[in-house]
Amino acid sequence: MEINELNPDILSVKPSALRVFDHEISEDPDIVKLTLGEPDFNVPEHIKQAAIASINANQSHYPFYWGIQELRDAASTYYRDKFGYQYTADQIVCTVGATEGLSATFKTLFRPGDGILIPMPAYPVYKAMAGINQLVPIMIDTTDTDCVLTPKQVTDAIAAHPDVTVRGVVITDPSNPTGAVYTEEQLAALVPVFRDNNIWVISDEIYGELTYGVKHYTLSKWLPEQTIIINGLSKSHAMTGWRIGFVFGPAGVIDQIAKAHQFEVTTPTSIVQYAAVEALTHGQNDAAAMRKIYEQRRDYLTQSLDKLGMTYVAPKGAFYIFTKIPEQCEQDSFTFARHLAKTYHVGLMPGAPFGDPQALRISYASSNENLHAAVDALTKELARVGSLAK
Repeated sequence: MEINELNPDILSVKPSALRVFDHEISEDPDIVKLTLGEPDFNVPEHIKQAAIASINANQSHYPFYWGIQELRDAASTYYRDKFGYQYTADQIVCTVGATEGLSATFKTLFRPGDGILIPMPAYPVYKAMAGINQLVPIMIDTTDTDCVLTPKQVTDAIAAHPDVTVRGVVITDPSNPTGAVYTEEQLAALVPVFRDNNIWVISDEIYGELTYGVKHYTLSKWLPEQTIIINGLSKSHAMTGWRIGFVFGPAGVIDQIAKAHQFEVTTPTSIVQYAAVEALTHGQNDAAAMRKIYEQRRDYLTQSLDKLGMTYVAPKGAFYIFTKIPEQCEQDSFTFARHLAKTYHVGLMPGAPFGDPQALRISYASSNENLHAAVDALTKELARVGSLAK
C-alpha cells in the first residue's frame, strides 16, 4: 500500500505549522517560549477537587453523547448570564474541546465544493478543516479594517468567486492571532449580508471572557437561526488539557451536529464533564484574576513595542499581540523567528501560518520574566541590525 493511495483530502493538509515550529524550538533546553496559546495559570482548585470527587464517586461510565444533563444545564445558564446566549440545554452539545466542536460543525453544515469565508489573519485550523472537508476556503485580508470583517469585504469576496456557492463564514471574536474585538455595531452591520446570502456563521468565541475594557458581543443576538457558537473552558478556566468545549446552535441543526460529534468521539470524558459542572456553577469569576494579569502583561508589551517602533493590531482581547517585523530585519517570519530562537533563546510564533509572512504572534499567556526576555531579545536584535545598516 502506497501513501499516495490514502485519502487525498488528508494528504493535502500539512500538520499544524504552529505545533511543528513549537516542537522544533523546544529542543533548546534554554528556550523561553511565547508561542502556543497556553495559559500559564493552574486550573482553579475547586475544579480539581470536583474531578477528584467524581473519580471517588465512580462517575466513570459512558455519559449521554450530547453531554451530561447537569453540564448542559449549567452551560445554558452560565453563558446566558455572561454573554446573553439564548440556548436551552437541548441546543448545546459538549465536545472534546472547541476544536472537536469546530470539526463536527464543519462536517455538518457544508457539502463538498461549498465556499467558506475566512477573514485573515486567521487561526490556521479553519483553512485545514476546509481542506479536509473538500470546501473552498476564501481568504479575506482584513488588515486595512483593523482585522475586523466588514459587509463590503463579504460582498466583494462573494462577487470575486461567482462559480462558488458561499455557504459559511468563520468569525473569531476575540481574535487569535490579533486580539481584535468586534463592537456591537460591527457585528450588527454584518447581519444583513449574512442573512441575504444565506451564510452560516461559525462564531468562535473561545476567548470571550478575555476582553480588556470592552464588552464581548455575539452574533447570535441578531442571527440565532444561522449562527453556530463554539466555546469552552480552555482559556477562561485554564483547562486546555482537560479538553471540554461546547457547541450552541438552533434546534434541528444542533441535532445533526450532535450526530457528527457522536461518531467522532462518542462523548467527552465523564470525569472532565463533572469537573466542568463545578467550573460553570461555582467558577463564574475564575477568569477575572487571570484577565487582570493578562491586561497588565498586554500593557507592558504594547508599551515596549511602541518604544521599539514596532506596529501591531491593538489587542483588546485574547492574549496575543500580532506585530509586524521591522523593515530593517529579515522579513520572512519563519527565518526571523528561528533567528530569535537560536540567537537569544526566545520563541515567538511566525505570522505566516496565520496569513502574514511578515509578522510575529507574541503570546502574553506567560510570565513577566518571559515577556521581559522577549522584549530584551527584540531590543538587541533591532540594535544589531541598526548598527549593521550604518
